[in-house]
Amino acid sequence: MNSLRQYRTRPRLACEVTVEGVIAGRAAEKAGRLELFTQRRITAGAVTPSLCAPNVHDGEAFRAAVRGALEAVAGKTRDVTVILPDAAIRVLLLEFETLPAKAQDVDPVIRFRLKKSLPFDVDEAAISYDIRRHKGTIRVVAAVSPRSVILEYEAAFHDVGFSPGVVLPSSLAALGLVEARQPTLILKVDPINITMAAAQNQELCLIRTLENPHGSQVSAAELAEAVLPSVVFFEDTFAAHVQEIHVAGVEQLRDLGDLLHQHTSADVRELAPGISPEQNLSGEHIDSSAVAGVAGALLG
Repeated sequence: MNSLRQYRTRPRLACEVTVEGVIAGRAAEKAGRLELFTQRRITAGAVTPSLCAPNVHDGEAFRAAVRGALEAVAGKTRDVTVILPDAAIRVLLLEFETLPAKAQDVDPVIRFRLKKSLPFDVDEAAISYDIRRHKGTIRVVAAVSPRSVILEYEAAFHDVGFSPGVVLPSSLAALGLVEARQPTLILKVDPINITMAAAQNQELCLIRTLENPHGSQVSAAELAEAVLPSVVFFEDTFAAHVQEIHVAGVEQLRDLGDLLHQHTSADVRELAPGISPEQNLSGEHIDSSAVAGVAGALLG
């Protein structure tokens, strides 16, 4: 499986795929910072992320966007972290009392647990997982997608001369920007999904992806209505009060921030790296939070 895996050495390039286009960035060689980034747009409908159907409908347009964005920032580098929409990869949190000691025996156990939770055949899926053992509890963060979906995206990168060694869902990539030492909620919004992830003590505790029926026109009130039940669930389950909420993909951040702060008293801020116009090679404005996935994958 050439996907959903971790390199020992993190690639210096990352490229996020969205329904509107691709954003590519490069990390500085020695300093832990985003060096350059750019964007290439695609026509509506060229990419429609899904777990149950083909995702790339205009391969020529998609490959042209990937090539243009990556060649602008890559230099001689060809290894790249590919960041896919949350609608194309399912992330689940699992708990086990025991797991096999041998790594090769763990995969079948996790796949068996996932069988009833997925709308596709887990035996034919690409899967990656992180295992944490703490005080007798074994917690697993599993990212899983149909192998055909992952290969569909990877093929476009291979076709234009790049090696997609790491594949991540957008929400997990963006988590790289957040320390989450105290109870923290990350809210990532796109025209298809609203993803909420809660973490504390640098450990992911909750992740939910909901359909976004309002698309890019979703209002602050509609977002708050979608988010607040997850805040309540997290606080009740983990007996912890959310201290920070980081938001990406929302234009009306002030309105949403006021609503969320009113209901939670949490500090609400944009989930975004510190970027400057000199780093942007696209020739057009790119909202800072739109770069969160790329920066998180490169620097987290």
